[in-house]
Amino acid sequence: MAGAMDQRRLAELIARYEVPGAALAYLHDGELHEAAAGTLNTATGVEATPDSLFQIGSVTKVWTATLLMLQVERGRLTLDTPVSEVLPEFKVADPEVTKAVTIRHLLSHTSGIDGDLFLDTGRGDDCVAKYVEACADLAQNHPIGVTQSYCNSGFVIAGRVAERLGGKRWDDLLREEIAEPLGLTHTWTLPEDVLRFRAAMGHVEGGAPAPVWGLMRGMGPAGLICARPADVVAFARAHLEGGLLDDPQAMWEPQVDVPNPHGLGRQWGIGWILDEWSGQRVLSHGGNTIGQHAMLWAVPGTGTVVCVTANGGHSGAFTRAVATELFAELDGLAVPQMPTPPETPVEVDATPYAGVYERAGARITVTAKDDGPWIRMEATGALAALQPEAEEHRLIAVHGGDRPLFVCKAPDAPDWVTVVFYTLADGSPYVHVGARATPKTE
Repeated sequence: MAGAMDQRRLAELIARYEVPGAALAYLHDGELHEAAAGTLNTATGVEATPDSLFQIGSVTKVWTATLLMLQVERGRLTLDTPVSEVLPEFKVADPEVTKAVTIRHLLSHTSGIDGDLFLDTGRGDDCVAKYVEACADLAQNHPIGVTQSYCNSGFVIAGRVAERLGGKRWDDLLREEIAEPLGLTHTWTLPEDVLRFRAAMGHVEGGAPAPVWGLMRGMGPAGLICARPADVVAFARAHLEGGLLDDPQAMWEPQVDVPNPHGLGRQWGIGWILDEWSGQRVLSHGGNTIGQHAMLWAVPGTGTVVCVTANGGHSGAFTRAVATELFAELDGLAVPQMPTPPETPVEVDATPYAGVYERAGARITVTAKDDGPWIRMEATGALAALQPEAEEHRLIAVHGGDRPLFVCKAPDAPDWVTVVFYTLADGSPYVHVGARATPKTE
């Protein structure tokens, strides 16, 4: 693999970012390149190889969106079909939302459904159906269609739509509609299949193996694919060159602006996150599970596709470093870097933003102190026990205006976290962090 990122360079980067193991595949000028470094599990010392399966987490959402777009092309539904037309049993807490939410809302994270419901609905083939039943109590995070907020539940519901239309389990549809047509031999969803291959174990804070290997099966359509990076690259290549959809570009159409685009992307399409680097359109998606992380980028204008996976450490900073080096060398593209505190301090009155912001799975408290605003982000719900303990960090203003941008950082973290405060058209105050809109409740 001459001239770009090889195993040696990958090993240097995983050491720098304290990542136990990683695998990389990229397509450039029609040629596939692969590399791997480190270990899949620090408790066993098993070596990471290019064929190792990593959990790609929410990159799965692009696959689920593709399943529904296949049904759209077959005339079985449209993006604006109400979910309840396909799933009469579907409902959420707001009866008006139950009637109005569409496939488009689900696939662009604009439904407003408070969607970080992580629920174990068992290992049976009805686990996705049971999950959708459990959504009946989900409240609204924001009014339908007015902003973007990441919604895991929406993609599980979308997966159930695919099951109803296809008459099969989501896992089987994924294999028959995507993996097998593309010849993907190292893409699986169930642990008993993953066990037939080298498989990565996630690692948590301190570098220890995670206490749990994976998420509950009912979350499948939102994030349970395990794959080698080369298979993920082949999937994205089909979105650029054809091989799955008649019109893959329909998924690239912007659906909503992202209120906090820093380090994520400017807009959301159908499944894909959309951005522009050095004048080139970029499609991407990331994924995080329990101690594992994956990133996928595709550049339609150059045909370059990159997938990198990691199993712990400062994995977000690591994958960004890989992308920064690779895209500069391969395509001459500058990857936007995360905002950092300005050299000259910016004065922004944060008093109006002080208070408590809350949604399913998270409670965010902003406090105005003598030395400026501070933020505390606390995980709640089913995954709280698997998350690091809540910490409080100082917010540093980057710019003011009607959507002021602040950054914060844990002392040992390499990257700053971006925090945007904004209001909806009706004046309701929100904070946007981690791709999610969280309403002010106190």
